[in-house]
Amino acid sequence: MLATLVEPHALPGGWIYEPKLDGWRCLAVAGPGGAHLFSRNRKSLDDAYPELVEALRRAARGPGIYDGEIVAIDPRTGISSFSQLHRRIPGTKGARSRRTGTSIELWLFDALWYEGLDLRQLPLVDRKAVLRDAIRFGGALRFTPAVNGTFAELYGKACAHGEEGLIGKRADSPYVSGRSADWVKLKCVNEQELVIGGWTDPRGSRTSFGALLVGYYEDGELRYAGKVGTGFDAKTLQLLERKLRPLARSTTPFTSVTKKSLLPRSTEVHWVKPTLVGQFGFAEWTPDGLLRHPRFLGLRDDKAAADVEREVRR
Repeated sequence: MLATLVEPHALPGGWIYEPKLDGWRCLAVAGPGGAHLFSRNRKSLDDAYPELVEALRRAARGPGIYDGEIVAIDPRTGISSFSQLHRRIPGTKGARSRRTGTSIELWLFDALWYEGLDLRQLPLVDRKAVLRDAIRFGGALRFTPAVNGTFAELYGKACAHGEEGLIGKRADSPYVSGRSADWVKLKCVNEQELVIGGWTDPRGSRTSFGALLVGYYEDGELRYAGKVGTGFDAKTLQLLERKLRPLARSTTPFTSVTKKSLLPRSTEVHWVKPTLVGQFGFAEWTPDGLLRHPRFLGLRDDKAAADVEREVRR
């Protein structure tokens, strides 16, 4: 179940607020045979987060399926950080994954199935009650609470502390597959998943590449959304270069460009097959449909490139 992005506003009675976390969405499956974590595109996350798998196995009171978010808490700020989480890239195995030194937590917020019962048609508040009883929370396993307070104070505090914002949920909503207006995102900052379609040559002291060329799908076409040249450290530059070079192609994947002049000169660009998806922060969209002041936050392996569309506040 996915939340719809809306303009931040107070929600009516019958809705609850939860903290918006900046991490990897996952389904957690626990039972007598063990525990497993899956991304939203059904890829196993067990090797990347073995300590969470073990914690879930020990904490589950019975067989169940739960929805949640894998997050890294920045020790300096105490809030979730996708860039910190990106150090633990899914696919990194066992001990190597732990050696990154990034502390990981699993915040669970919903129960879909428990001890043979399909819970999805129950009201959200009842599903959360089952969740609290089904898991022995503590340590790396966290229960995502409904936070108390008015929208103004909760949203103001979240934004002042540099947090993502809030998730609003209708308290009696069932759990449905896909995006729903019963769950809404009330974000403090702008973030967008985008497809990487190329990269430019590095300049000055920069190594590997200069900027990423990114876009999103609209009516089946990959629409150019701008270039992103910030948010990379040396390790990330090298990682992205290794992933991009095998995807090389001779022509642009962008079939929809507002103005040809918006693209860098072809002599500076290396095109790639549009398969990699990244998470990007930005100030706003320009009238030409480009990102203003974008920065790279990390790669996303949990969403197919063809599913990436521009998020518009409703």
